[in-house]
Amino acid sequence: MKKYILFLFFILPLFAFSQVNKRQSKEIKEIKKFQQDLNKEYLDPKETPLRDDNFAKFKQHAFFPIDLKYRVTANFVKTENPQPFDLPTSSGKSKSYQQFGKATFELDGKSYTLNIYQSLDLMKREEYKDHLFLPFLDETNNKETYGGGKYMDLKIPMGNTIVLDFNQSYQPFCAYNAYDYNCPIVPQENKLAVEIRAGVMYEDIYHH
Repeated sequence: MKKYILFLFFILPLFAFSQVNKRQSKEIKEIKKFQQDLNKEYLDPKETPLRDDNFAKFKQHAFFPIDLKYRVTANFVKTENPQPFDLPTSSGKSKSYQQFGKATFELDGKSYTLNIYQSLDLMKREEYKDHLFLPFLDETNNKETYGGGKYMDLKIPMGNTIVLDFNQSYQPFCAYNAYDYNCPIVPQENKLAVEIRAGVMYEDIYHH
């Protein structure tokens, strides 16, 4: 019996460790796929926001090192009776959104809340009906990332939690081409008083 208990004592932590490793490996694969897909989009002449020399010079995005600290499970509270509002864009025009809910998460022991939005135009289209939009600002802006902040694409969650993987955050098209695009300006309510060192970096984007 003692041997059996000792065996369990050793094997259970190993099993738990193995499950954690499997999960982390799956999450890292997802992030790498996001990075590959983003590079592919920018290298595709039909999809890229890059023009002329910028397109010719582009090889791949610079990304922060993958860090699962920045993949958080947030508490999600859906907004009751959301009101449509106009979100200003970089071109001076506006786009129609509604607040879909709030996500509250912890990072390094501190709590943060971000508003998550839904595009009134996109929700009418079948392929985007469950698409959510999370724009945010953080302390890396104007240093290692675009001054106008970053975006994250999400899906409508099934329950009262939502995964926010900042490793899969990207910069608006306007960071690369301010002339052809009108990008939603990040609301100040989504400004995080912390460095989010994850996702796409801004520095030297064409030569990595």
